[in-house]
Amino acid sequence: MYFALKQNKKVIILFTSYILQTEMKIGIVGSGAMGSGIAQVLATAGNEVLLYDSNPIAVEKAGQNLEAQFQKLAEKGKMTFEEAETYFDNIRLSDKLSELKDSELIIEAIIEDLEIKKDLFQKLESLVSEDCILATNTSSLSIASIASACQKPERVIGIHFFNPAPLMALVEVIPAVQTDKNLISKVKNLVESWKKLPVIAKDTPGFIVNRVARPFYGEAIRILEEGIADCATIDFAMTSLGGFKMGPFQLMDFIGHDVNYRVTESVFKEFFYDPKFKPSFTQKRLFEAGYFGRKSGKGFYDYSQNAEQSQPSENPELLELIFKRILVMLMNEAADAYFLNIASAEDIDLAMTKGVNYPKGLLKWADEFSLENLQNELDELYNFYHEDRYRCSPIIRNLVKKNRKFYKI
Repeated sequence: MYFALKQNKKVIILFTSYILQTEMKIGIVGSGAMGSGIAQVLATAGNEVLLYDSNPIAVEKAGQNLEAQFQKLAEKGKMTFEEAETYFDNIRLSDKLSELKDSELIIEAIIEDLEIKKDLFQKLESLVSEDCILATNTSSLSIASIASACQKPERVIGIHFFNPAPLMALVEVIPAVQTDKNLISKVKNLVESWKKLPVIAKDTPGFIVNRVARPFYGEAIRILEEGIADCATIDFAMTSLGGFKMGPFQLMDFIGHDVNYRVTESVFKEFFYDPKFKPSFTQKRLFEAGYFGRKSGKGFYDYSQNAEQSQPSENPELLELIFKRILVMLMNEAADAYFLNIASAEDIDLAMTKGVNYPKGLLKWADEFSLENLQNELDELYNFYHEDRYRCSPIIRNLVKKNRKFYKI
């Protein structure tokens, strides 16, 4: 239960054991692209933001980039120049961890290394008040493991933004098994006050998006490795037939193989080496070579100035084969996430459309595709390969048997 008061033009919502304000003192740890993007979002929402990085050069550069970003938004008419100045003034920069001590919420956005994150959370807990919320922006690591480093693990929760944070509407909210149940609704309300769309996800590897999206990359690479089609043709199939804004190889190169491969490897390991999440040697070799994609100038594609780009095949039968194979694997993974109560059907579909810009929610898409057709396509793949990665989710078989769909309408 809560009630609202207006006080000095601030709306304060009182909960049983804490106070939620629409304007807060929020610390961000890590001034890279994600940390800076989160700082921009929170400052624009009227919060006092302290952006911290242990590297003084990195935090200074982040400040310059943020100032330029607000200036650019004002020049484009997205906000007034006065607003841009106000929002930027909401952000302070620091290379001293101790300056985070007055934060009411801290969001960590550093390297995806569990031990480094646990060490950071121990240090943060020794600095801040007992009421300060400690959040991680991890994309795949266990929230429970991170929380275990704290004396008060009930204050720890996952708040996972998507890159670029100012543009992507979705935020995954992931409670650990230790998280105070009241904190979940509090954080959901907070995310909404930042003009973002929160979805609640279970603390399992990859949460919603980074779990469900794995076949978009993995099955595309498998098709490439089998010699069925090249990168350009596979990308063209998914953009032209599927309506995806980027093909899987374009997207992996855009994300960076230093990020995308690590997430794939992490999800595979954390799912006890389930073969459906198995990484590919093709992507691993790019990662090992430092061919990270756009950021390094080379990945699946060559981004050098005079590089020749191959043209995709326009064979309709080949394009249909590629599109259908990747799509059924995506729908199957979304179905499995729903079957295992990772999130509601609505939140899974919202996550995929708002977190990675899929043209449709995958469960709604599965209903339109026909669950019986989906089951048959998966069984055909399994019968050909006899690999566990192609196993049909039990919920699909059950719904087909009962002549039902994911959505009633």
